[in-house]
Amino acid sequence: MGAFLCLKETSAIMIKLFVDFNNADPHGRIRLNTKGTLEYIINAKIVLRNNMKVTLDDSDGLRILGSIEYSMEEKIWVAKINWNEFEEYF
Repeated sequence: MGAFLCLKETSAIMIKLFVDFNNADPHGRIRLNTKGTLEYIINAKIVLRNNMKVTLDDSDGLRILGSIEYSMEEKIWVAKINWNEFEEYF
């Protein structure tokens, strides 16, 4: 499912993805496979690639920087984060 999203990055602007921080894989990476996240990526025409830097946001006051990776195990895109660096905003 994620293969069609892997093209090339077209902008140097930091992309914001809306995610569910409870949807982490066993390695602590945030899965980017929820319906809302996938719809946002597709509708915004965001192109994911390995090592791409993004801002992850849960729309509830938490955000963090992440790095995109393709999970060969699960065959989906994920975002690697440092769980100790969350930023709260309101």
